Amino acid sequence: MDINSIVLIAFYIIILIYSIIIHEVMHGYVALWLGDSTAKYADRLNFNPLNHIDPVGSIMVPLIMLATSGFHYAFGWAKPVPYNPFNLKDQKWGPMLVALGGPGSNIALALVAAIIGKMIALPAAIKVDIIFSVAGGNWTQLSTFVAGSISAIFFTLMVIVIFWNVLLAFFNLIPFPPLDGSKILFTFFPVKMETMIMLEQYGFMLLLLFVFIFSTPLGVFLNTMLNLFFSITI
Repeated sequence: MDINSIVLIAFYIIILIYSIIIHEVMHGYVALWLGDSTAKYADRLNFNPLNHIDPVGSIMVPLIMLATSGFHYAFGWAKPVPYNPFNLKDQKWGPMLVALGGPGSNIALALVAAIIGKMIALPAAIKVDIIFSVAGGNWTQLSTFVAGSISAIFFTLMVIVIFWNVLLAFFNLIPFPPLDGSKILFTFFPVKMETMIMLEQYGFMLLLLFVFIFSTPLGVFLNTMLNLFFSITI
């Protein structure tokens, strides 16, 4: 693996970490806008990674996934930003808006990156090759595309931003605890507080089961969203 590949993998990881952090911080900012200052007083409304990194979700899991996949893919999470739903001005729609803050920020970042990517002057064939290389984790091939080309380097960074933010946004919108989509679902189909707490408590294991059972349609859905944003860049 050459130096270009190592640098690209480093940016790949850094962009993943900050995409997760932005996702969590925006939950806190929306909560603050709606009247809850819990995240503010917990010093979580900033982008200092030391305040957000979860040792397991932000470091161990991504590194293990990268190592076991041959540096082809990874995933992770940050410490959830705390908020008190009882402090929200709007008790009905507030929790849903807070939940949308994270995925909404990721979609906005992906859209901005796609527009910037569109403005970068590169042949469409090169852009397609870079997109497939990033999506497939083909770092050796990607290294040859970016070598000596500032435009290709910046386009690659935009593709990585799109890749992570689209996955984070639309995966989190799945209406299954503990993901953000579950808060949206419970807004329209309320459940008892006891039931919600139970679902949150065992939600991660149930989510893993859900992903295992529905991995094929989930993969098709996420790939469709990725292709939609990537198509804007070409």
